[in-house]
Amino acid sequence: MPSDSIIIKGAREHNLKNIDVEIPRDKLVVITGVSGSGKSTLAFDTIYAEGQRRYVESLSAYARQFLGRMEKPDVDYIGGLSPAISIDQKGPSKNPRSTVGTVTEIFDYLRLLFARVGHPHCPQCGREITIQSVQQIVDAVQKLPEGSRIMVLAPVVTDRKGEYQSVFDDLRKQGYARVRVDGKVHELSDNIPLGKYKKHSIAVVVDRLVIGDSSTRTRLADSVETALKVGNGIVLVAPANGEDLLFSEHLACVNCGISLGEIAPRTFSFNNPHGACPACTGLGFKHEIDPDLVLNKELSIREGAIRPWATHTWYFYRLEPMARKYGFSLDVPVKTWKKEHLDVLLYGEGGPVRTYRRFGRIIRRFSGFEGIVNTMERGYQDTQSEGSRENYERYMMYKPCLECNGKRLKPESLAVLIGDKNIMDVCGMPVMQSLKWADDIVKGVLSEREMMIAAQILKEIKTRLGFLNDVGLEYLSVDRASMTLSGGESQRIRLATQIGSGLMGVLYVCDEPTVGLHPADDYRLIKTMERLRDLGNTVLVVEHDEAMMRAADHIIDMGPGAGERGGYVVATGTLDDILKNPKSLTGQYLSGAKVIPLPTQRRPGNGKELVIKGARQNNLKNIDVSIPLGKFVCITGVSGSGKSTLVDEILYRKLAQIFYRAKDRPGICDAITGLEFIDKVINIDQSPIGRTPRSNPATYTGAFGPMRDLFASVPESRLRGYGPGRFSFNVKGGRCEACGGEGFIQIEMQFLPDVTVPCEVCKGKRYNTEALEIKFKGKNIADVLDMTVAQALDFFENIPTLKNKLATLNDVGLGYIHLGQPAPTLSGGEAQRVKLATELSRRSTGSTLYILDEPTTGLSFDDVAALLSVLQKLADAGNTVVVIEHHLDVIKNADHVIDLGPGAGDKGGYVVATGTPEEIVKIKKSLTGQYLKRALG
Repeated sequence: MPSDSIIIKGAREHNLKNIDVEIPRDKLVVITGVSGSGKSTLAFDTIYAEGQRRYVESLSAYARQFLGRMEKPDVDYIGGLSPAISIDQKGPSKNPRSTVGTVTEIFDYLRLLFARVGHPHCPQCGREITIQSVQQIVDAVQKLPEGSRIMVLAPVVTDRKGEYQSVFDDLRKQGYARVRVDGKVHELSDNIPLGKYKKHSIAVVVDRLVIGDSSTRTRLADSVETALKVGNGIVLVAPANGEDLLFSEHLACVNCGISLGEIAPRTFSFNNPHGACPACTGLGFKHEIDPDLVLNKELSIREGAIRPWATHTWYFYRLEPMARKYGFSLDVPVKTWKKEHLDVLLYGEGGPVRTYRRFGRIIRRFSGFEGIVNTMERGYQDTQSEGSRENYERYMMYKPCLECNGKRLKPESLAVLIGDKNIMDVCGMPVMQSLKWADDIVKGVLSEREMMIAAQILKEIKTRLGFLNDVGLEYLSVDRASMTLSGGESQRIRLATQIGSGLMGVLYVCDEPTVGLHPADDYRLIKTMERLRDLGNTVLVVEHDEAMMRAADHIIDMGPGAGERGGYVVATGTLDDILKNPKSLTGQYLSGAKVIPLPTQRRPGNGKELVIKGARQNNLKNIDVSIPLGKFVCITGVSGSGKSTLVDEILYRKLAQIFYRAKDRPGICDAITGLEFIDKVINIDQSPIGRTPRSNPATYTGAFGPMRDLFASVPESRLRGYGPGRFSFNVKGGRCEACGGEGFIQIEMQFLPDVTVPCEVCKGKRYNTEALEIKFKGKNIADVLDMTVAQALDFFENIPTLKNKLATLNDVGLGYIHLGQPAPTLSGGEAQRVKLATELSRRSTGSTLYILDEPTTGLSFDDVAALLSVLQKLADAGNTVVVIEHHLDVIKNADHVIDLGPGAGDKGGYVVATGTPEEIVKIKKSLTGQYLKRALG
């Protein structure tokens, strides 16, 4: 009899404290708790990891060597475990060929649909192209009125210059009597003079018939077959009264002569040479030198307008003669130049190219001025230096391919239509419009025969589009690149894909699927999770969202604190059980016993503002947005309304370009005013503070430097001549050379997981004996790195430089993390707060703009309260904090709210409401205001 629970005993992975947990099967189970309490460790590093490991262990030793080796979690026993599928927040694919359509298989079904029922058209003239057999041609001709006189012609020359006497001679030899030249019938026995330099069309008359005779059909079929042979697959039927009828037995345009190959699913694949645009190889864009990055048009050439050559003078010897030749000045701002002068500067004079070989390499030289863009592109292609290549890339941008206009496919593939849409037109629509298109073609576009072919394909397409709509992604287009998706969006796409698989008896482990979802969209995601559960699956969700917790069948609350103070199961059971448990911090917030308070007053700001004018990137509708400075500003709106486009793509990229010479091109807008009121911009995201175990909170915040200086100033150090470098585990001197300062050694096992063991020489302390002999207040450098932030704050109480840095870490709620804790072991929320603490510890200018995109990801109610206190401190210092957020507790604490919407995708992109939270709730058309009303009480 199958177990009705998943039973975990003795889980000790990371900070878990030897806990026992029972999880009911076939239920929606939420694991919650403060950041760093062990939620992800229990869900992913213990339960999911063991499910994966057992699957891999069931394979043969030969198969296992090709798979990633999986380490056994530190747990005594796990029973009742189903096959596990992880839907976590790993960043979306960075492959530019990966799209929403390829990930969900929608594009695969669309390719099949267009290959089977698409109508090919000529990419040049737009006429429809059809393959017709002899029988189909005869049937079409027989439909002419009875008694019609017709000629069956075989075209041999179409709109070409020449006299063609040899063609007439060949036709005479083959026994033909008549020929039609330029619309007029001639006897081949006559002399037919043609103008040598005029275009002519010649067709041989194969037969002349009258429609309706009993013997006509057989004779017509023979004549058509003969005409197809003579005319290379093309036959012309000319009624005595009426227009010519043109037929082809090949997939080729009879007017333009363009021939199409076999239409198969690969014809529509931008990852296959048969379908991909040859110019951009199916990427839809090209990496090219951008004139806007190369030229500073506010300056003259002599003042350094050509950015890559600003420190050189050699190019004046080329430009001065050219300026005299074309009549422009090097001493006036480039923005005043005529277009033709600017084109000569950028793209050269267009002289001949001389190519020669030197030292085994092909060198190209231009006579005359080559042009800045051409010179740089040639240099980029020819250089062997990685440094030079990176320097060129500073002035390059990804631009839409001009051959395919960013549509990725060959013209022949784009000319295959269903109705009036090609495959990339359909992929460019939002999910909702794609669903409507799929319904519309069934009603009035496809024939009965085509419907029989397309029925099953359309069912699969509509099902998958429906799942994307159900998880709140109706604003995405099928051709949206995966690399542009947020972590929450990519996770919900994978969730929709899993629902489409229809599996039963599976354990799904999800990591905060509500990330990026507006409260108005929560219910759709919850319905999706319930549908997965109702199929007969166990859904395990690591989550902080209140709506998800209230919808759960079972809740596990981890805590009570974070890091070493966490790792216990504080409360478990239904929602009512959690609400009644006094130990559960989550329960206290859910029951209302504990709340995140409202600020006592809203900041007035400094009276200045940043104004984004005419923002129209992506779905933004040419909007003007004012961001008041010196305030805590929150940008809200439903998912897909244009928040990230406005803040990340337009505002941040523009400021980064101005302050830091960043090369990412800002989104389209007319102007951004008020830049003179800020001196720097800082984007604080949840990316790791370091990729290797050598990075830790002490190194990131800059506290490690003063620590090493302190140990180097100890009398014993000075006596031995030790400098600060002696106390670094990254360089030779003080580090343990046996493990290279890592503290552990990895032992490779051929068919088993790699084993990580502490270094035998330093016992995991990273330093050699000589460095560890130096002590400050009885502690060596390894002991200090092993301290928590709170312990270190007491220890260095009398050292102001260290105390200030450690105090800010403690203030943001990170008193529990160890100073030497490897960066990869920090959660996203912890990494973000380390970055915030680092900013807080720096001297404030009072004119800094801080940008945060959904900083509450991974944070519990208590963590959000700690985060808000930090953000309020930044704003109290006179800085401006701009936060993109859906969390109602953050929105209600903002001084100013900008609500975008009203819908997603094409239905969004407008400013719905602006003002204080109290003013937002009064605006009826604001969805955010409706939900905020409850939060404000």
